[in-house]
Amino acid sequence: MGITLENKQALIAGDGILPIRMAQYAKDNGFEVVCISLAKDNVKELKKYCSKVYSCHPGEVNKMEKILKDEEIKQLTFLGKVHKKVLLQLHKFDKRAVDLVKEAARLNDDKVMLIIVNELKKIGIEVLDQTIFIKNLMIPAGVLGKHKPTKEQMEDVNYGFWLAKEMGKLDVGQSVVIKDKMIMAVEAIEGTDACIKRGAKLAKKDAVVVKVAKPKQDKRFDIPAIGMRTLKTMHRKQASLIAVEANETIIVDQEKVIEYADENNIVIMAV
Repeated sequence: MGITLENKQALIAGDGILPIRMAQYAKDNGFEVVCISLAKDNVKELKKYCSKVYSCHPGEVNKMEKILKDEEIKQLTFLGKVHKKVLLQLHKFDKRAVDLVKEAARLNDDKVMLIIVNELKKIGIEVLDQTIFIKNLMIPAGVLGKHKPTKEQMEDVNYGFWLAKEMGKLDVGQSVVIKDKMIMAVEAIEGTDACIKRGAKLAKKDAVVVKVAKPKQDKRFDIPAIGMRTLKTMHRKQASLIAVEANETIIVDQEKVIEYADENNIVIMAV
């Protein structure tokens, strides 16, 4: 059954370009977007497309709930990077946020997000599939640029894909770095780009990066995404290939990303 979208949508925005693209597309298609920004790097751009932009710390649960109630929000989308290290900053959390964190048996991504989704449900707010407004950014299978993978690189891609899926079952991370069928790095709390830096440093050069969706990925949060920042990190660290999961991954600014990969001898592909 298809979902009926409310004209007024809320966006909980982390950093990066992805929340901007969602707000832009929604506005272009006649939706009003009210944004709660949890980051600072994209607020100026978000203001171009959102009717209102409120700034909050991720731990200000009561403040966010009041905004959503005052704005009479019924549907909400989470997009953008909120660094997991925020969970180490409990001194910035309000009491309710601290209590919610304490409720969680484990503070992995899915557990934390499902607690938030449940709290929103209590006040009549539905959390939407992250891709509803940005389906055009999902990537089909194939090599995206002009550089093709070698046989040896494909062996690393296949190994990395299997390994990343296994790590996803444990909700540890979505990315791995492989070199010559050896595991250089597995993403944990640090995020994809830091994982690439760590793994590529050990590999010296020509590391292979693989990023996948978790098995049974909840599309309301944590859809895998890459963009220019990831490609620039790879170039600086001399990583030579990135493979993402086809039809499950968002590539932001696809034309720029592919052009950059072509210029810098990076293979970019979806499998």
